Amino acid sequence: MQEWRRNLGFGSLRARIFAVNVVAVIVLAIMLLYLDNVRYRLLAERSDALANEAMAVAQLLDDRPSGQRGSALARMGLARGARLRLYGEDGARLADNWQSPRNPRFVVEDPTAYGWRRAAAKTIDRVLDAVLGFRDLPAYAEPAVDRAAIWPEIARAVRQGAPVTDLRRARDGTLIVSAAAPLAGGQAVLLIDSAEDLAELLRRERLTSGWLLLSVTALTLFLSVFLARTIVRPLRLLAVAAHRVRLGRRREVVVPRLPDRRDEIGALARAISDMSIALRGQIDATESFAADVAHELKNPLASLRSAVEVLERVDQPDLRSQLLAVIRDDVARIDRLITDIADASRLDAELSRTGFQPVDLARLCSGLVKAYAIAGLPRGVTVELDPPPRAGLPAIEGDAGRLAQVLRNLIDNAISFSPAGGRVTLGLVRAGDAVEVTVADEGPGVPPANRADIFRRFYSERPANEDFGRHSGLGLSIAGAIVAAHGGSIRVDDAPAGGALFRVGLPVA
Repeated sequence: MQEWRRNLGFGSLRARIFAVNVVAVIVLAIMLLYLDNVRYRLLAERSDALANEAMAVAQLLDDRPSGQRGSALARMGLARGARLRLYGEDGARLADNWQSPRNPRFVVEDPTAYGWRRAAAKTIDRVLDAVLGFRDLPAYAEPAVDRAAIWPEIARAVRQGAPVTDLRRARDGTLIVSAAAPLAGGQAVLLIDSAEDLAELLRRERLTSGWLLLSVTALTLFLSVFLARTIVRPLRLLAVAAHRVRLGRRREVVVPRLPDRRDEIGALARAISDMSIALRGQIDATESFAADVAHELKNPLASLRSAVEVLERVDQPDLRSQLLAVIRDDVARIDRLITDIADASRLDAELSRTGFQPVDLARLCSGLVKAYAIAGLPRGVTVELDPPPRAGLPAIEGDAGRLAQVLRNLIDNAISFSPAGGRVTLGLVRAGDAVEVTVADEGPGVPPANRADIFRRFYSERPANEDFGRHSGLGLSIAGAIVAAHGGSIRVDDAPAGGALFRVGLPVA
């Protein structure tokens, strides 16, 4: 789990995909915020400049007699073609610098006469205003009868005694900036200027930002294609391999492990590869187990069939009794085989679902010894716990029922090999981080060459005095599987006094 989390750092596909897809959005957001900030700043600068200019004109006119103010204003030609008007105390317009044809004028265009380029630029302006939530502005239109009351900024300027600015929008979308300044005697000047030059500046900035956005978008598309290739191709390979594993048409299906990938796909590839190897091992084990089962069942079935066939032709009572005994033994042997095979076949599934609990092995061993003493054993064999377990022996995590099955299999095996009057001894000691249970007998022992084979399924080397077919050869195999599921180990050595010594090591909880 730690390796998995370590591999999902900056190389995570989730992080890479998120980063690639969010780049263009971030750039677009930054561009819009930047342009909106620039526009507000430019409009604020233009309004301040126009207010200062209106105040300067008002101061200039204040120095002249009231009768000469109109003629002086009419001769003023301002930069960018701004319009300058003088209003009297009664609100009537006294002078207008646009009355002189020599003075420049800003132009409010007719939208119906736009070319496609101009129309597109104005449309983009309106869209950006809607996206950025630019405030609604009153419409700018020249009145048929021009009076001071039509311009609210004039009344505010006279009332406040200071310049006042306002902002309007012409019919072509152009922003119109106005500034009113009071004069002595109740008069006022109104300066109106177009902000179309600011709009042109913003359009140039927008064009630059547009090229930047296109570049980022192209880069995003390239990176997206790259990510698609790095994602889709390995996933396709994994899907094909998984499909082949599912069909099972090939014995060996190579699932790519992608060792260089340190992201989710690399982890997935290695997980699928490990899963396919484990599945292949399970299939091989199942096939081997099925073959072993068929082989083991054939012997008693063949004997049973022969006995049944001969029984039909035999009339002697003694011989019929012998044949019936053979039939009973074969049926009992088949019953034992089926019981042990069923137990072995469901062992892995049951252990995978079992929740382990703390198990006191000393109590478990003591209980088994008492149970064997009560049941009585053949040939005078005894089962003892020697030496008695020490106090404070740590518990282990496991399934008490399955661990008892392990010890019963080992004790039964030891009893079958013990001589008349023999002793089977259980031991229990602490061995490092494990608790070791030993089962020793006084039988012939296990030759070193056969010590690995005795834990295989259906392997059986029985004592000469034991009735044939009393054991299926699955007891030690089941014991080994249970111990392995508990994370422990099992092996067989020579007992100090002769015989076999089985050692079962189980990790401490």
